[in-house]
Amino acid sequence: MSDNQNNTLSVSILSGKGGVGKSNIVLNLGYALYMAQKTAMLMDCDLGLANLDVLLGISPEMNLQDLLNEDTPVDDVLVAIEDDGLDILPATSGVPELVEMDEDMREILFKKLVSLAGDYNFLLLDLGAGISPTVMAFASTTQLRLMVVTPEPTSLTDSYAVIKVLATQYDIKDFLVLVNQATSQSEAKTTFDRLNAACRNFLGIDLVFLGHIEHDPMVIESVRRQTPLMKMAPNSLASKDIKLLAKRLMRYREDNAERIAERPILKKFPDPR
Repeated sequence: MSDNQNNTLSVSILSGKGGVGKSNIVLNLGYALYMAQKTAMLMDCDLGLANLDVLLGISPEMNLQDLLNEDTPVDDVLVAIEDDGLDILPATSGVPELVEMDEDMREILFKKLVSLAGDYNFLLLDLGAGISPTVMAFASTTQLRLMVVTPEPTSLTDSYAVIKVLATQYDIKDFLVLVNQATSQSEAKTTFDRLNAACRNFLGIDLVFLGHIEHDPMVIESVRRQTPLMKMAPNSLASKDIKLLAKRLMRYREDNAERIAERPILKKFPDPR
């Protein structure tokens, strides 16, 4: 960056359970931001079951495991998926030591991420599902947290569990909520209201409703084709919803520019719990 102020908004995208479409949302949000002339780095932090490279149909030569070697420059691991502003840091699957990183590994990763992230307008972290210590640690480092839920009761109960751990053990009280796979706007709002009521009643937290993505068969087709929905079907129902969500994130970044400038892109990883 050319000055000392931060203009990068960092967002953790997380979920209580797997299968809610989180990685697909991260990828397509990144594309929507890119199409709106914003730059974004997408980091695959689902260290046990990496997905972003699969959704893109690519096989990166290096990944996050290589980044944990102090001698590996972060630029060697970064993959440009579109010229001039949309990059990913791929992860890898089935590496136990990555799922539960020790303090030294976290420190190496933190330094490399901070050195690079300031080059982008947005840093989107695709976190694993659930409440593992590494997921909680990543979620606590970013400026914002976006919880992806579906109308399924299990998604709501598991999402509440994640929010409860972050609130009670990490003192984090600010969460955005995105309802995916909704059949209507009213179903999405009802889903949000149920989760928000539980968090308000038992945790004293009010959640913020970012919006919803309507159930759309084109999403499944895009995954099968390993092509981002925003590229394959930019005018589909889900794509229109994703564009609106991207606009709301851009508006948040503009409206909170002074606050973002005063805060670090990423806070240090907390001590393992």
